[in-house]
Amino acid sequence: MPLQFELCPGRMIGGSHPCFIIAEIGQNHQGDIEIAKKMIKMAKGADCAKFQKSELEHKFNKKALERPYTTKNSWGKTYGEHKRHLEFSHEQYKELQKYAEEVGIFFTASGMDEMAVEFLHELNVPFFKVGSGDTNNFPYLTKTAKKRPMVVSSGMQSMETMRRVYQTVKKHNENFAILQCTSAYPLEAEDVNLRVITQEYQKEFPDIPIGYSGHESGITISVAAVALGAKIVERHVTLDKTWKGSDHEASLVPSELAELVRSIRLVERALGSGIKQMLPCEKPCHDKLGKSVVAKVKIPKGTVLTLDMLTVKVAEPMGVAAEDIFHLVGKSVSEDVEEDESVTSEVVECYGKRVKSNNSI
Repeated sequence: MPLQFELCPGRMIGGSHPCFIIAEIGQNHQGDIEIAKKMIKMAKGADCAKFQKSELEHKFNKKALERPYTTKNSWGKTYGEHKRHLEFSHEQYKELQKYAEEVGIFFTASGMDEMAVEFLHELNVPFFKVGSGDTNNFPYLTKTAKKRPMVVSSGMQSMETMRRVYQTVKKHNENFAILQCTSAYPLEAEDVNLRVITQEYQKEFPDIPIGYSGHESGITISVAAVALGAKIVERHVTLDKTWKGSDHEASLVPSELAELVRSIRLVERALGSGIKQMLPCEKPCHDKLGKSVVAKVKIPKGTVLTLDMLTVKVAEPMGVAAEDIFHLVGKSVSEDVEEDESVTSEVVECYGKRVKSNNSI
């Protein structure tokens, strides 16, 4: 059984607990705090609304911030101007956190650099999300792991690197999860690689929850990840896929997010216990159409049964279960059984004792 732990106050993940659904707002808010609040409200139904927090001078060097940035998604002439437009202040983050509490949804963010992580720690977010860009940043991982629960994406990484990630974080913090992720926006189906969940992560990291962070269009693949055992699903969300920004095309609008939540909860119900047995809901069908043993010929009292005397039909009353027909061979009947009549356990000597003995094993 995978490790279970409390990711947010009162919300366990892993094991048989419901999939934890993260609505990744990221920077799809256009730099507008009122839009950000609308997105928090639309995320209600998921478990968590998540943003991306950077302290820009700690995430980028000076030349990276000064480089020209004039694409259709740009909010400024340089990359620094663009990022500053999208970055909320500490006070705005506190305002958003308070609003999320009022809405009734957990609030956190990816700390995109060590100083951002320090701020989020002070903000007392329930867990840290590590974006794929920092997954191989081992000094960052080591410091972050010492503070609170973590969810680590794995885009752009090799399995060898993910083994190192697991070992590094595990030394300092047992409460973490790894998400299968491919860093492309939007993501094509053939590049999703869901089998990593079952064929690598669940086998090599059996003591932590495994999840999925998706950048594909639609919800089908994310729901399939849950069927494969994903305990966390993260999807980007937006209010309008035509807005400026590279993430919107791979994001879910409110109706899609609502359908994702409904579909995941439906699949979780459908996964069941994993124990194969006849269920109570099947009894009416079994009583109506279930087959049992009947006499193929007339069988006089005292006859020792052979297989050629018996057949299987839908019978009234129901006789010995069809799967037990071979157990009747060699036993005698205690009274006459007419052709095409049910062969019930009461007319077969010692049959009731055998069933009782088998049931007690």
